[in-house]
Amino acid sequence: MRYYPRLRDLREDADLTQDQLVKALGMHKTTYTNYEQGKREPPFELIIRLAQFYNVSIDYIAGLTNQIKRL
Repeated sequence: MRYYPRLRDLREDADLTQDQLVKALGMHKTTYTNYEQGKREPPFELIIRLAQFYNVSIDYIAGLTNQIKRL
């Protein structure tokens, strides 16, 4: 299973609580919390949505690059 530490970083940089983010995404808080904590791997479709939401590249979320490539 892959851990995505940047999920929390991006959320905090956007000054969002988990409650605010999950409401915007239309998902359950427990599910998203498990993704942030690395207990569950987020589906690729969610990674795409988050990249669009935060206006960053999927590579940045995955930790493949340190450069935030704005879309």
